[in-house]
Amino acid sequence: MSTPIENQLPISLTDQHSSNLEEMPITRHLMVLRQHLFKIVGLLLALFFCLLPFANQTYQLMSEPLRAQLPVSSSMIATDVTATFMAPFKLNFFVALMLAMPFIIYQVWRFVKPALYEKEKTLAMPLLLGSISLFYAGIAFAYFVALPSILHFFISVSPETVAPMTDINSYLAFCLKLFLVFGFTFEIPIITLVLILIGVVSTQQLVEKRRFIVVGCFFVAMFVTPPDALSMIMLAIPMWLLFETGLFFGKLIEKRRAV
Repeated sequence: MSTPIENQLPISLTDQHSSNLEEMPITRHLMVLRQHLFKIVGLLLALFFCLLPFANQTYQLMSEPLRAQLPVSSSMIATDVTATFMAPFKLNFFVALMLAMPFIIYQVWRFVKPALYEKEKTLAMPLLLGSISLFYAGIAFAYFVALPSILHFFISVSPETVAPMTDINSYLAFCLKLFLVFGFTFEIPIITLVLILIGVVSTQQLVEKRRFIVVGCFFVAMFVTPPDALSMIMLAIPMWLLFETGLFFGKLIEKRRAV
């Protein structure tokens, strides 16, 4: 008995897709990966050298929250001879990397796209765009909200006989760590949605374990932030709210599946 064409078509497309992936040699994969890596490195170098003349101004902008909190008699210092050059240099590379992040994600997407099915492709792009936006939002929140508050707290509790003078390398390391922590923290809604989409957890299970997740947010924040209660609270509360956001959209997705 002949099989209807409409029943044969999805199977044949799936078989063809799988066979193409299996027949593609590993050397071809490596060649394609190398092409994408060359594009990423090329853009990074271009952005880095374009931004390099403004490296000192970029560092001045990043140090503004600290300089606004320092007493009139205090200033930032460099305890190493090379620090005045290396600190803006490192920050310049970080800024170039952050600006290139959408292009980097796009190149990764181009590399893995042939191995995805149509349904996966339609879900992947919104998730990638959302993750980039949330990462930038986390860095912005760290710079405009968390960093000034944390610096104000530490400087306000310093003894009167101590004049706070922060080394520029130490301040850079502190800020970059804070930016990355908040940037990755703001990915919680995407992580929650992915776990729900692939069936690892359900929204009902997350609701039942909500109290443990909230405690876990404070536990994680205690280890990844500076050793003060303010920093912990300013990270833990956004983590909890972002989890609730991911849970809300996860419920919407499950309702659509049930229809």
